[in-house]
Amino acid sequence: MNLKDGVKTAENKVSAETKKLSEFVRDRSKSLIDRLECYEDIINLEVGDTGLYRAKSLEREVDMRQLFIKYEGDNPTGTQKDRIAFAQVYDAMRREFDMVSLATCGNYGVAVALAANLAGIGCKIFIPDSYNTERFEEMELLEAEVIQMPGSYEEVVEKSSQLAVENDWYDANPGGVNTPLQITAYSQIAFEITEELGDAPRFCACPVSNGTLLAGIYRGFVSLYKRGKTSRIPKMIAASSTRKNPIVQSFKQGLDHCVDLSPEAIRETKYNEPLINWHSFDGEEALYAIRQSEGGAFNISDKKMKEMSAFLLKKEGLRILPAATAGMVALLEMNEQMDFEPDRYVAVLTAKW
Repeated sequence: MNLKDGVKTAENKVSAETKKLSEFVRDRSKSLIDRLECYEDIINLEVGDTGLYRAKSLEREVDMRQLFIKYEGDNPTGTQKDRIAFAQVYDAMRREFDMVSLATCGNYGVAVALAANLAGIGCKIFIPDSYNTERFEEMELLEAEVIQMPGSYEEVVEKSSQLAVENDWYDANPGGVNTPLQITAYSQIAFEITEELGDAPRFCACPVSNGTLLAGIYRGFVSLYKRGKTSRIPKMIAASSTRKNPIVQSFKQGLDHCVDLSPEAIRETKYNEPLINWHSFDGEEALYAIRQSEGGAFNISDKKMKEMSAFLLKKEGLRILPAATAGMVALLEMNEQMDFEPDRYVAVLTAKW
């Protein structure tokens, strides 16, 4: 079996307080306002405020100063996806939907399944039938219905969105009307980084797939800068699997818009799957962020991601999914080329392993 999207966390633990709050949220005899307030408490307890660590051991190895890791593995299901999953389920509750649906290759499905389970809302997860993930069981344990469907990820997103419209489900898929909500949720990462550092970093690097994460972080920094809360907007660095992401390839071609890749040219591995696609749903927003911030985009090989994952475990004691290290690899490659002056540099590591 070819296993994809390899975050390994079978328990998805939440606090006893969250479980108690969930009981109240799931009680439909309570008022919607009170249930929403309790769900906000769950979000505040469990999601975000992830660790920002100065990677001193890594600094010494690469001769670089003030290198920081923003570790999204601290979220309850082990990835940054919890931020948008809980925001989407809160929106579904507010709008009184009884079912949320989405397409996923693994991590986002588990995040939405947990968020929906705590809210007492049904959850349907559509997965391309060519994918196998160790997270199927987790989704089902969280009472989600997992449905395998023929086609690529992009095709399954489209089909599941159509089903959501036909059945009056809340569509939690990326792109479209959900983009502003998801970008707002990810903008919190910029707020947290700035709060910890006291200002924005010089560079902020992260992996890209659909592009929502990078676009959201950029928007957060822009908001802070316009409000006088930071002295600068960081240069945004995007990194993805070599020649398998439309955002990176469009940037490298000097395009001012994001173009799709040929689906036949995409080759998945257990290391690159969280990063690759032939269509990035929020690619335009991410490409805009890179260009406006005068940042950059990098192709990263499986070999380099695997090596960085092992290196971070050895030097910093962090178990990071290889694909989640792409931004860090790009940042260190830039340091080799440019010999960064002392400043603050942040790499967002999106998932634990």
